[in-house]
Amino acid sequence: MASNMVLYFSAILLLFFLSSVGADKDINGITLSGRSLESKKVFDVRRYGAHGDGHHDDTKAIAETWAAACSSLQSAVMFIPKGKTYLIKHVTLSGPCKSSIMLMVEGTLMAPPKGSHWSKKTNRHWIMFNDVNGLTVAGGGTINGNGKLWWQNSCKTNSRPRCKQAPTALTFYSCKDLKLENLKLVNSQQIHVSVEDCIHVKISHLSITAPSTSPNTDGIHITRSKHVQVRDCTIKTGDDCVSIEDGTENLHVRNIACGPGHGISIGSLGDHGSRARLVNVTVDTAWLHGTANGARIKTWQGGRGYAKNIIFKNMIMGDVRNPIIIDQNYCDSTTPCKKQKSAVEVSNVLFKNIRGTSVSEEAIKLSCSTSVPCHGIALENVKLTLKGGDGVAKSTCENAKWRKSGTVAPQPCTISN
Repeated sequence: MASNMVLYFSAILLLFFLSSVGADKDINGITLSGRSLESKKVFDVRRYGAHGDGHHDDTKAIAETWAAACSSLQSAVMFIPKGKTYLIKHVTLSGPCKSSIMLMVEGTLMAPPKGSHWSKKTNRHWIMFNDVNGLTVAGGGTINGNGKLWWQNSCKTNSRPRCKQAPTALTFYSCKDLKLENLKLVNSQQIHVSVEDCIHVKISHLSITAPSTSPNTDGIHITRSKHVQVRDCTIKTGDDCVSIEDGTENLHVRNIACGPGHGISIGSLGDHGSRARLVNVTVDTAWLHGTANGARIKTWQGGRGYAKNIIFKNMIMGDVRNPIIIDQNYCDSTTPCKKQKSAVEVSNVLFKNIRGTSVSEEAIKLSCSTSVPCHGIALENVKLTLKGGDGVAKSTCENAKWRKSGTVAPQPCTISN
């Protein structure tokens, strides 16, 4: 059974990988994913002084190419040729641009390998897109964050005074009508892709890879953004494959292969007493293998606001530690958090068609607030068993108002507080 499960997940991950990296063909810059570029004006970074040898600093050439493309009255393509590695430091590529713009990455963009190449003012972001409408980033190339330097000095794993807050590899801030597709992202310093304050976003066919021990290397992070679609991605990281934060509205995630990592997580919400607002989130069809969590919602004690209308469905868990978990008492602290009366209200949550194996005995855990219990929790057609078949999986509930339909195993809740 275990070997069959491994083979199954390996086949699924291979399928996603092949679909994400093999879609584009280089036809002298004329087409990309079947779309003609003949009506677009192409801005090649080599014409602006980029070396592409992986040693010379190409930051200035990248910035100047962007400025020219962004100023074009004709739809523009900023072209990163294949077979080359472009070493770039922190760069912000800002709009608004005069027309739609495509960043076509066929080669490799690589972050500096030494800490001396970063300044304190800019080390929270590596490549940042700010206030750009009609942006497409694609091309089949690679974004290499060179993250090892940052992981060993991360404040997450090393709280010494000299610990460092690492950069996010790709940040999209205040963008509209954004497409991010067909790229390989590897070894980000921290989060690989962060979507912040954006509207109408489509993300697809990304391959995201970092070691399971790399701290805070979320695959795709979404916050304060509306009308977002994420589909057909393979994500292997040291943190959440997909992290969904405050202000997210109308998000649809589909066809995700996840593992290793921390699973697909909503939250944490309500940290430091803040008010959270999250509504209409659907995760549909996901394969998770060897992850810390499966379908997860986490909120801090002392928070306020709400998270509602959430669906996790059609998910397969392979040796997941916490396949289904709601935690309204989340505390990411080295010291115990004090109990507080307020909490983020969690309601109208559906877990449907979820099956697979759990590493822990508690396959389903609903740990909700005493003062603001989670309610409207529904489980439908759930079958979770213990890894290896030794013993019976259980579920625990605390201050949770739930209902079930169809077959649900383990029965909610075999242990109740």
